[in-house]
Amino acid sequence: MLAICDISCDPGGSIEFMKEITTIDKPFCLYDAEQNMSYDHFSGPGVIICAVDNMPAQMPRESTEFFGSLLMPYVYDIMSSDAKQPFDKWEADPIVKNAVITSNGSLTPNFEYIAELRDAKRKQSAGRARSRQAVKHRLLVLGSGHVAGPLVEYLQRDASLQITIASNIRPDVESMASKYNCQPVFADVSSQPDVIEGLIADHSLVVSLLPYRFHPRVLKMCLRARRNLVTASYATDEMRELSKEAKEVGITVSMENGLDPGIDHLLAMEAIESIKEHGGIIDKFISYCGGLPAPQHSTNPLRYKFSWSPEGALLSTLNASRYLKSGKIVEIPRGGHLMLAAQDIEYFPGFNLEGYPNRDSLHYRDLYGIESAQTLLRGTLRYRGYSNAAWGLIQLGLLSETPHASLHPEGPDITWKQLLCQLLGKPRDIFVGTLKDAVFAKVGRDREKFQCIEELGLFEDKPIEKRHTPLSSISCMLAEKLKYKPDETDVIIMVLDLSCRFPNGTRENHVISLVKYGDPKGYSAMSLTVGYQTAIAAKMLLDEEIQDRGLVLPLSMNIYRPILKRLKAEGISAVAKTTEIEG
Repeated sequence: MLAICDISCDPGGSIEFMKEITTIDKPFCLYDAEQNMSYDHFSGPGVIICAVDNMPAQMPRESTEFFGSLLMPYVYDIMSSDAKQPFDKWEADPIVKNAVITSNGSLTPNFEYIAELRDAKRKQSAGRARSRQAVKHRLLVLGSGHVAGPLVEYLQRDASLQITIASNIRPDVESMASKYNCQPVFADVSSQPDVIEGLIADHSLVVSLLPYRFHPRVLKMCLRARRNLVTASYATDEMRELSKEAKEVGITVSMENGLDPGIDHLLAMEAIESIKEHGGIIDKFISYCGGLPAPQHSTNPLRYKFSWSPEGALLSTLNASRYLKSGKIVEIPRGGHLMLAAQDIEYFPGFNLEGYPNRDSLHYRDLYGIESAQTLLRGTLRYRGYSNAAWGLIQLGLLSETPHASLHPEGPDITWKQLLCQLLGKPRDIFVGTLKDAVFAKVGRDREKFQCIEELGLFEDKPIEKRHTPLSSISCMLAEKLKYKPDETDVIIMVLDLSCRFPNGTRENHVISLVKYGDPKGYSAMSLTVGYQTAIAAKMLLDEEIQDRGLVLPLSMNIYRPILKRLKAEGISAVAKTTEIEG
């Protein structure tokens, strides 16, 4: 069966799987019986349904009368037809006779091509059945963001792998299904956990591209179904707590398979283990990484554009941090003080960069096996000016995570100008000039901060899309204002700086750098580096190249070496420079 036109237009009625009425603008949908889902696209298995309930109302009376006047001369020929008589013996006007599709249980000559279509459909169905029999693994991808494209594209190179992509954003999942020939499922992990758990049980491996806060929930489902899980996100304390149970039930939870964390692990461990093999001792380990707009596209006040969650990017400015400098622990409290710790970065002078510490660097002393290091810092890269502008937003309370009464979605409308007045304790109807003076004073009379606030449109009477907190609300606004345009691209910049000493007294400095630009007509650098790294880890797990159970990070030689080699084949590789330190 190819298609159905449901003239009754009764959802769940005579045609039970007709779940919703179609429209004049989009008169067709595709129903997939295996998934019990309807889709807007026509790719993949299923039955096309047309169920427009107001079709007659779309026909003007004049059209009906005109159609009737054209039909009248042929009514007598239509009435004279006799299906019991041979079709070729029927004498009728050719206009009528050529319109007859079947007669005496057979297709008429003009429509015999339908039998060919049916035969082609049967062959296609048989081929699909054979393909299903040849499938070696079924992989489930949760999430359909930018990273999903290169990940699915890489995995689809294996013809024995069948991929299902599940997302709560219907246009994205349908686009992915159409472009990459994978099975789409429209589902939400929050509102439809049973659907997601059922999908997990039906697949060999799960790759979660969801925000990190959903990973514990997904892992618990994987534990019940005894299915392996791969993510690009940090291994949080909650995920580590579940690691023991994962090991007990015999599944692998492969994490930190992105760019940072991810590729930085691979390059760090390759350098560290090479130094150790030659008897070296690590004295200093510094690494920085940033996903930035290409320099020619960094013209906004923050010198930044969002290639991942805007709220996550802004939230990271509020993190606490801890690192080791010349043997002393340096701690930066939470709340934005991280922006005051930013320093100019000289590794790439042409990029005009700054960097600030990222989370708890001391955690990597044991993880990397570099307990001897007296300086240990992992940091984030931005273009110079970012941290000062972000600190200005923090000073005004615009990055606060505390719910604000005026930002409740059900509350009255409020503009950015009015919100600034409230945050500063000023009347809502004050002159813009007076408000600007108050803001200028609040940010320490810093012209760069003030210019950022002005250029972002925060003095305008533009309504806010309210999201409870100032942070969520401004993230929503900046997601639109600071998004990449179709002709713009991004760049990934990573640098590792290691100093070491050897038993013979010599000392060396190793600098490993990775710079990767995105393609404005293809994948962004961020989606490439994260997507391919995650896909390679998933493929290694399916092919049993990774056999460890429980929580697994890409830190062992049998994992990082194959991944680095395969990333290089995709055009993602680093440059290393070693110099001897005098004195």
